[in-house]
Amino acid sequence: MGATTMTGADRGASAVEYALLVAMIALAIVAGLLAFGPQVAALFDVDFTP
Repeated sequence: MGATTMTGADRGASAVEYALLVAMIALAIVAGLLAFGPQVAALFDVDFTP
């Protein structure tokens, strides 16, 4: 088995893939907060005004 090396294009593609992954995770967190924020705030008796 030979060693694999990443070219500049491979590293760039990998960086783009990581950026997309981070963006999707951030979007999921924001969507979750928007969906469940008021219910969680009500559990702690916090006045949540959007």
